[in-house]
Amino acid sequence: MSTQHTFHIPVMGLGFTMESPIKVARFGITSVISIIEDELMERLRELYSPWVNESFVPITTQEEDWRAKRIQSYLNLVNRIVKQQVETLRNLPFTIGNEIVKYFELLPDTSPVKQVYRQMMQLEEGEAKQQLQQQLRGEIKAGPIDVNIMAKVDRNNYTKDGEMLPKEFSDALSSLRGFAQSDLESSVVFSAGYNPRLYGYIDTFSDFFPDETGYLKKKIVLKVSDYRSALTQGKILAKKGLWISEFRIESGLNCGGHAFATDGLLLGPIMEEFKNNREALASELWTMCNQALTAKGVTTFVTQPALRITVQGGIGTANENAFLLDYYQADATGWGSPFLLVPEATSVDEKTLHALATAKPDDYYLSHASPLGIPFNNFRKSSAQHQLAARIAKNRPGSPCYKKFLVANTEFTEIPICAASRQYQHLKINQLKEQNLLPEAYEAQLAEVTEKDCLCEGLGASALLSEGLKPAHNLNAVTICPGPNLAYFSGVFTLQQMVDHIYGRLNLLNSVRRSNFFVNELQMYVKYFDDELKKSVDNLTTKKVRYLQLFQTNLLQGVAYYKELIPSLKNEAGRYLEEMKEELNQFEEKIKNMSVPVPVGA
Repeated sequence: MSTQHTFHIPVMGLGFTMESPIKVARFGITSVISIIEDELMERLRELYSPWVNESFVPITTQEEDWRAKRIQSYLNLVNRIVKQQVETLRNLPFTIGNEIVKYFELLPDTSPVKQVYRQMMQLEEGEAKQQLQQQLRGEIKAGPIDVNIMAKVDRNNYTKDGEMLPKEFSDALSSLRGFAQSDLESSVVFSAGYNPRLYGYIDTFSDFFPDETGYLKKKIVLKVSDYRSALTQGKILAKKGLWISEFRIESGLNCGGHAFATDGLLLGPIMEEFKNNREALASELWTMCNQALTAKGVTTFVTQPALRITVQGGIGTANENAFLLDYYQADATGWGSPFLLVPEATSVDEKTLHALATAKPDDYYLSHASPLGIPFNNFRKSSAQHQLAARIAKNRPGSPCYKKFLVANTEFTEIPICAASRQYQHLKINQLKEQNLLPEAYEAQLAEVTEKDCLCEGLGASALLSEGLKPAHNLNAVTICPGPNLAYFSGVFTLQQMVDHIYGRLNLLNSVRRSNFFVNELQMYVKYFDDELKKSVDNLTTKKVRYLQLFQTNLLQGVAYYKELIPSLKNEAGRYLEEMKEELNQFEEKIKNMSVPVPVGA
């Protein structure tokens, strides 16, 4: 689906972008909704139903397939609202202050449509101006309403009698069904790795297959952190006749939410590999896809469909944005965390918004707060962090567990429970006490247990609070997971200001010194590598040594790549490039001096 903007707003948390299409889609901007939290969708469906003069009829947990129905109903409602908004916008007069003017002012200056708009605005009133206005009205299109499924969040569900329901009723599969049966003509973004049963379920829905013209009503986007992952997952789906419309490359560490570190592979070399292999990748997947479609006896692609390559994670300036589009030929970029400071685009409650707007760089950190055991970008000034500390102080660590999306631990129970739950932490702390550990070891392991936070409640609460709604059970604490790049933005911004920043018409960066985003990511990987070395000292195996050696090699190759890349950064000032070169030299020396230990007896 073609868009007139060259950026999208990625999924953020469970609720921060759940209303984003209602806020920005009419301006042609693509955004992504998380479709895991069906309870939150139901609350918002009740809120927004009056917008299209509809009465709200709740979908209760007593109904069959209630979870998929809730997701489908919310997505259909958002779709109806956006269509209505676009029709209203399209019929407005071209008067300064009207949203139809805002639509075209937001477009990048390189857009052919923007050029026609500027030409129209310079004309005197008359037939020629009216003709161009009609032409422009026809160019107005909504940004796609995309959805996200975190593949690893796929809890099995049970009847009230404790009997496990069929796999089709797991969280990820029912989420997919809700999207697949919705009216949307957009994409599902699969993130967080490979889920065999989820991927094995996609081809049961006809909307993911081409019609006679090759059109796909529902498209698949894979969020990946490297080329090998893209190729592997792409082949798995192509063998089912499923086309990947987009590979969305995200920095392993310089991103918000969960951080999936690579083996030291850096974003620049990863993008280079996609750039060099893009045509071959698309051709191979197209051949495999058509072979599978032929075997199924269904319509094949007559011509090779488009394969988009997009990139996100830590982008902070218009020059960086343009470099990714021009040098690596990316089709679009993703700008996530900075939009948390834009109430016109995301759902952040006033208290959290103020905390973000006035935050310092040290307020953002990579934590172990996720019950999934995956590193998680966190914010020290969030109300959830204050709640976590208060519970520990009261000797009542852990959270009540109502939504159970992240139940995955079976250490103490047959049915999985959540590592952030009060139940699990009570059992685990008692186990630690019985182990007679040295005080230092006990405190370290205790801190690791109690750091786990309830993301199910915390990542959704802000959407309710920002709309004046009360979260269930009075669980008002907000967890927010911005990427470290947000340290370079301070304040609250309008949608126009943030889009102008992306396109180089305005500079919103604060006074905190900021390195090139490639260097910022490198710094995060060097720190991550150092932490991995320290953790490996007491548990060093041959496999771990190979991993550390590969990590170090990839980092050094990445530094060498960036050194050669510097002359290609033609839009940057000479001093900027000199500083970048000096930083790369410093990191290279540091990496070389980080020796990988050898196992005892090797």
